[in-house]
Amino acid sequence: MIQQRGNMDWMLKELADDVPSIHQIVVLSADGLRIARHGGDPDVADRLAAACAGLQSLAAAVATEIPYSDGLMKLVVIEVTGGFFYLMAAGTGAYLAVLAGETVDAGLVGARMRDMVVRIGAHLTSPPRHDGQSG
Repeated sequence: MIQQRGNMDWMLKELADDVPSIHQIVVLSADGLRIARHGGDPDVADRLAAACAGLQSLAAAVATEIPYSDGLMKLVVIEVTGGFFYLMAAGTGAYLAVLAGETVDAGLVGARMRDMVVRIGAHLTSPPRHDGQSG
């Protein structure tokens, strides 16, 4: 279970304000539950969070095939006609997803996402399970 500490709205808004062409930002748990969002439609954010659970699992499976990899997904970028999708690991059990337009500065998105992930770590935790505890 991911527990949110405090309100992340200001951090998400800051990322969107710093990088032109960002349409939507979603923070999600590893099992695809939306924790926070900025911009866009809430239903789209929920669908995006659910899809990200499968995508991060697939990326982690591919990572295990890379020699010397630790098998952990760090960043996935998908370019499609009209824009980009970014998914970044944001600590234990949390991910940061960004939808952006085709004019976005890819390097700036990655740098700002990494900066934000450092700050998110202080606001999200995935408490360890104790023996006999069910999820």
